[in-house]
Amino acid sequence: MDLLALADFNLVARHGGFGRAARAAERPKATLSRRVAELEAGLGLRLFERGAHVLKLTEEGRALHARTAVLLTELEETAAEIASGGSVPRGRLRISVPLLFSQVAMGALAARFAMRHPEVQLEVTTEDRAVDMVEEGYDLVIRINPDPDESLIGRILLRDRLVVVAGPDLPRPADGRTVPAVTRGAAGPAGTWTLGSGPEATALAVEPVLGLSSMIMVRDAVRAGAGVARLPVSLVTRDLAVGRLVLWGEVAGPDIELWMLYPSRRLLSARVAAFLEFCRHAFPSGTPEELAAYVG
Repeated sequence: MDLLALADFNLVARHGGFGRAARAAERPKATLSRRVAELEAGLGLRLFERGAHVLKLTEEGRALHARTAVLLTELEETAAEIASGGSVPRGRLRISVPLLFSQVAMGALAARFAMRHPEVQLEVTTEDRAVDMVEEGYDLVIRINPDPDESLIGRILLRDRLVVVAGPDLPRPADGRTVPAVTRGAAGPAGTWTLGSGPEATALAVEPVLGLSSMIMVRDAVRAGAGVARLPVSLVTRDLAVGRLVLWGEVAGPDIELWMLYPSRRLLSARVAAFLEFCRHAFPSGTPEELAAYVG
């Protein structure tokens, strides 16, 4: 495949037309049109639908643009780094992070990273869903307990664990009686939560009375006395220390793991490597206590 023709195709796709691409690149429109036509002929595919006044990518064109635009950018950046004799992080860095981590820590982390690496344009979006890194153009994602994925490389950033907490005025039930509970998401039916593990495990009967969409709201509702909740220990460490909340026990089950992931097929750019190293220094042990230090 002709990489120059592929670069011209991506230029036209990015600008939405041959005329706009030609003006942006200060190149002849006829040259761009010819090179894209040659690429289409070589691939045996139509990449653009050409109307009288509108140029639109075909389905094949959208797929090719999504999968090659980032790769071409990485090749250009790698060549620029080699030519300059160094690997100073520069360029756009797009990161997707989960909601709670963004609310608790990402603002402060992003500011410190931006001041340390002023040539990197950092863009952070909040997503709890599993984004498609290649299709959506992310360089790095942070995810909670991600499923195994051979197309991604990752390392653990932090570990946390769930605990059951309540306001200091809420009495602990006796004889299996239910206690009001605040949950993330739909309130759902009554049930039991297991506290502890092994022979020391106990069951707590709960009656969900309030369903909220974020852990921050759940914590605030428990502070206000609405009921008990299962929350990450990092989010409630300060509340427990000053008596705003009371610990009822740890939730049985594996730890919460926060992973940093990036595509295995891509070259590790200097900006991604810089962010990985920055996070390693921000959370050297990866403990809940280190994350709790960011909770206001």
